[in-house]
Order: sequence, then structure tokens, then C-alpha cells
Amino acid sequence: MSCGKETGDMTSKTTPNPITGTWQLMEATLIEKGDTTVTNYTKDVSFIKIINETHFAFLQHDLTKGKDSAIFVSGGGPYSLKDSLYTEHLEYCSAREWEGNDFTFTIALKGDTLIQKGVEKVVSAGVDRLNIETYIKVKE
Repeated sequence: MSCGKETGDMTSKTTPNPITGTWQLMEATLIEKGDTTVTNYTKDVSFIKIINETHFAFLQHDLTKGKDSAIFVSGGGPYSLKDSLYTEHLEYCSAREWEGNDFTFTIALKGDTLIQKGVEKVVSAGVDRLNIETYIKVKE
């Protein structure tokens, strides 16, 4: 406490970041070299993205408990958000050739739905594609 006059409420007045929380991926559309692949993430595989004030993390795994083919993918790192431009810096990733890359997406929030759209380019993995993902916010 300082010796000065108290000026009122001591709680933070910052506006919460609307993208913080846990997001369930519902559908992803990949467009690469003229081919379009749409994946439904509500059937055989589950993918969540967790975003806090400074970092993001994602986790994906199969829902068959490894019976057909075991899948587990994870990654994360810091991100920046300026208006509708969301940029992830992938610091950690189970697909190691993706590490150290930045991915910029345009995001749109509509109620509890987050749509992100952007180019994923990883030269070392031969990836250059448009990725459109639709997430639903997981209720607390």
C-alpha cells in the first residue's frame, strides 16, 4: 500500500481474451494442390486446443483406444492475437519437423464457435496447404 489516497476498486479492469479456454475441433478442411479433404473430428478422432493468455496447446488422439491405429499428436507454444490475426509459434510438437514454425490464421468468433483459416507451410515436411478449422468452446 502506498501513502496515497485509495482510488477505488483494486481488481483488474482488463477485458478477458475471448479466445481463452478449451476448444473442441469439430471439422477441418485441408486444401492442398487442388485436393480438398474434410475431416469430422467427432467420430474416430478427438482434438482439443487449450488457449490461455499467452500460450496454446493442442492434443489429438484416436477414439478407438489404439485398436485400429494408435494416434497421438500434441504441440504448443506462445501465440499472438491482433484483431482477427492469430499467430501460433509452434515451439513443441510431436511431429518435430513442425517445431519452430509460425502459423498465422484469420479467426472469427460467433457465439461459442471459433473458426480459424490460414496457410500451413512447413518446407521440411513438404506441407503447403490451406487449413480451415471449426471449434466449439468446451463448457466449464
